Amino acid sequence: MSRRRTPALVLVALLLLVLGGAGQAQAVGYRYWSFWDLSDGKWTYATQGPSTVRPSDGDVQGFRFAVSEDSRHAVQPRGDRDFTSICARTPAESGKKRIALVLDFGVPKDAPSGETPPSPRTACARVPSDATTADALAAVAEPLRYDTNALLCAIAGYPRTGCGDQVAATGPTASAKARKETSGGQGGGPSVGLLAGVAAVAVLAGAGIWQARRRRG
Repeated sequence: MSRRRTPALVLVALLLLVLGGAGQAQAVGYRYWSFWDLSDGKWTYATQGPSTVRPSDGDVQGFRFAVSEDSRHAVQPRGDRDFTSICARTPAESGKKRIALVLDFGVPKDAPSGETPPSPRTACARVPSDATTADALAAVAEPLRYDTNALLCAIAGYPRTGCGDQVAATGPTASAKARKETSGGQGGGPSVGLLAGVAAVAVLAGAGIWQARRRRG
């Protein structure tokens, strides 16, 4: 093999390493139930767990099962979020409060192997005035399942197993979709790390060509 071809082969290997590393960096997510509060008609990611939050009468709260990388890119619950319509058939009662719950079991691609997510639904929980969100959830969506750290693992028995499992994404992740929506549709482009890696390889390629010409000269 001639000396002229050796730098080119090295540069190709470097480029493959850069591309491979960029793919691996965005391949991990977590499958879990996220918890949301409705504020001014918009979902906000809850800062506390359902076992510590004590909602007020008339509040709307949501749960969504999905694969997400982190809370910033978690997928929001779908469906009706209007308290009046959700609790229309649950009259107020003295000494109790009504909490509207939006339960979104997610989509098939985010489901654990062998399981099918139930259809999204809503429920109105009428509970004691000092009840937590977990109490309200238990009143309308049992069986619930928690892990030893009090992390909510299952609502209405879904999923049957697992809790916050780490998974490898096989396609565009939910967080990637969220980034695209919040960046005006530009989220599908190459990452900054990938561009920097390609630029570095280009610099090395230029140096290799210069050295080859110098040898021939």
